[in-house]
Parts: sequence; C-alpha cells; structure tokens
Amino acid sequence: MISRQTLREEPERVRDALDAKGVDDVDLDEILEIYDEWRDLKAEGDDLRHERNEVSRTIGELKRDGEEEKAQDAIDRSSELKERLEEVEDRADELEADLEERMMRIPMLPDDDVPRGADESENVERRREGFDDLRDLPEEVTPHYDLGEELDILDFERGAKVSGGGYYFAKGEGARLEHALIQFFLETHREQGYTDVFPPIPVNSRSMEGTGQFPKFTEDAYRLEGSHDEPYDDDDLWLLPTAEVPVTNLHRDEILLDDDLPLKYQAYSPNFRQEAGEHGTETRGIVRVHQFNKVELVNFVRPEESDERFEGLVSEAESVLQELGLPYRILEMCTGDLGFTQAKKYDIEVWAPGDDMAEGPDRGGRWLEVSSVSNFREFQARRAGIQYRPEQHESAEYLHTLNGSGVAVPRVVVAILEYYQNDDGTVDVPEPLQPYMGGQELIEGREPVGESAVGDGN
Repeated sequence: MISRQTLREEPERVRDALDAKGVDDVDLDEILEIYDEWRDLKAEGDDLRHERNEVSRTIGELKRDGEEEKAQDAIDRSSELKERLEEVEDRADELEADLEERMMRIPMLPDDDVPRGADESENVERRREGFDDLRDLPEEVTPHYDLGEELDILDFERGAKVSGGGYYFAKGEGARLEHALIQFFLETHREQGYTDVFPPIPVNSRSMEGTGQFPKFTEDAYRLEGSHDEPYDDDDLWLLPTAEVPVTNLHRDEILLDDDLPLKYQAYSPNFRQEAGEHGTETRGIVRVHQFNKVELVNFVRPEESDERFEGLVSEAESVLQELGLPYRILEMCTGDLGFTQAKKYDIEVWAPGDDMAEGPDRGGRWLEVSSVSNFREFQARRAGIQYRPEQHESAEYLHTLNGSGVAVPRVVVAILEYYQNDDGTVDVPEPLQPYMGGQELIEGREPVGESAVGDGN
C-alpha cells in the first residue's frame, strides 16, 4: 500500500493516480476525513495520557501533604481522563481498522515516466527483437490447436472430459516439450544468479493480501472448498494464481539485513486462474487456460537499486526467448493498463504466426504475452511487512520488490509449434531444448490411441 505520509502530504498525487489507473471505487475525500479524525484522536489520546500521568503523580503528593480534598478532586479527574481515554482509543481503533481497509484499495502510484493512457490501446512498443532474420515458414501456418491434435501431442477433448473446459493434456512429445522448457528456463536463470524455490501450491489470504490480489482481485482465483470464512485463518486457502504470491511472502513480516540484498529467487509452479477467455480462438488451444506452468522471477532489492534491477530483470526474462530464437516485442504499459500494484511494467510478447488475431509483422500472426516484468517499489513490502536494516544501528526500512515471468510455458509452446513448423507438419525442436529432450531434433507426433482414432471402430 502507499504510505500514510504520502496520503497526507500528496493527496492530489494520489487523486491523479486513481484517475490515471481508472480506479473509480475509492472515495479519497472520505479516506482523508477518516485519516484526519484518526490523527486528531491519536493526538488527543497522547494529551490525555500525559495529563493522566501528571494527575496520578500529584495524587500521592497531595495525600502526603494531607490535602485529602484536593487529592480526591485529582482522583475524580483521573477517572474522568481514564473514561475519556477509553472512548478515544476505542474510536481510534475503529477508525484505524476502517482506514487500513480503505487504504488497501488505493493502487500503487505510477512512476512519473509511465506513459499516460486509458487502456491497452495506448501502450507503447519499445522495441522488437528477432525479426531481422525470420526463418522460412509454410505458406499457411497451421494454428497450434489444430497441429497439436493432428500430431496427437495436445488433447483438448480428453482434458475437458477429465476437468472441464480450459484444461488440456500434453502428451508424448508435447509433454516432453513442456518439461524441456521448464528445465531450460530454470537452468538459464540459475546461471543469472537465481536461487531455486519450490513453493507450496495453496496460499492463504494473508499471502494474497501481501502481493495485492486480496481483498480486491480474487475473482479469477480458485478458493479451496472447505476453506473457512475468516479471511486470515490458516485453513483459508487459495490455489496460487502465480508463484509471485508464495515467493514474495517468503519473507513476510521479516527484517532482512543489508548484506542479504539483493535477493533473486526463481520458482517453477503450476498456476490456476478462472479467467474464461475471450471470443474467437482465445477459447481454443492453450493460449488462455485455467491451469498452466510458469517460472517466476522475484527480486528483493534496496530502493536505490530498483530502477537498475528492473532493466536487468527485463533482460533476464527476455533472454530465454533470445536463446530459443523466437521473435518478440517489448511493450511499456500505460497508466490505464498498468495494474493495481505496479509502479512500472513491461510486457514481453512472443510472436505466433499461426493466427490472425492481432496485428503482427508483415505476414500477420498475433502477439502472446509470456512475461510481465513489474516494479512494485515499496507497495508489496508495506502490505507484507518486508523490511531491511541498512545498518545495524539504523531503523528498518521497506525494501522494493520486483518480479517477472521467466516465462509462461504454454504460450511459448504455441510459438514453437507455429514458428518452428515445417511444410510437412513436423516441428523443429529449438537447439537449446534438444539436450532436455534426449537429443531429439524433430517433433513428428504419434498415432492416436483408441477407437476414436479410426472412427466408430467398425
């Protein structure tokens, strides 16, 4: 969350951020009124405690001096002060809880250099990579969902049978390809200085709150059946929507040492989201599914290092696409598409030539987001209580958190199946993946299993 100092000293900046991010359900004037009343009550409480301490001190002196009447007056005054102090503290606690809940709904303020815009149409393309030497493609590139079924490496019908729409089986070389990508991503980021973390898959509401998904953005998350109604009960669990949640909360409510920083963690996990997809082919294939694999990169850094680390994180995330030889572009999100928690965000989008869903290079195709690299500055650290101590004798400060996918697996599978497709329907395995697939250079598919493969079986 933002600091109360920022709320108090820069209310117009906060108001501008609400407008820039399109947040219209936060009444800033009401929040400021609550804050002012809370602050006045805290000041009154301090004055009451001070006066009560003074009165308590004088009671003994008056009794020692034999001034019983004055001592009784002081006792009566002390009782009045105690009663009023209890009223003030009760009201201040009530306002404190209300203020805390309302401030949880104020988004992170965008960095000053973030492009101003209303929605994704005003995002800014920063650069394209890999388009100077495109490989020769078939005249008509078969979309991944058709090719995957033809090769029998992606099975959507049986995925729907087992789990419902939005789920799929990767089979044979399709499964090997996913496994190979995960191992390749992990090994690449280890060489970049990342420490592996294999996190729990269920996360509690406190963790979701720490990274900004809770309380406002849980509509796409899967809540485990049987979880308790109390928001912070240990049994109130969600299937993680991204490994950002458990890995960021790894150091929740901790004070790290200056020598600990920077910390760079990577985590492979399956991820679960209820997003239903959009019209057209967004609901076909594996572009938008309810369960998907991803490697997440999470950084904890000193505030003065976060700008440089952001650029470094972008380079680390895009490096796997460079190694795979996949064309891609980098977009900077405008304020209206920035998201609740981010101060700055770049999306990395890989080019998939098999569909004409969005404007791509000259021959069409579409862009698929495979990574969002975000700088949250101190926003998540405040929510999760993650601090560091610059020096042993100094007060603890909030550090900065950043993350990015390194990267989402299914959409890279889409790009490989379409970009490395050959005229005969086979798919070249990118060279960096071959060691993780036993030296395999070509995906040729397999014969389907069962009577459904040959019609009605007669």
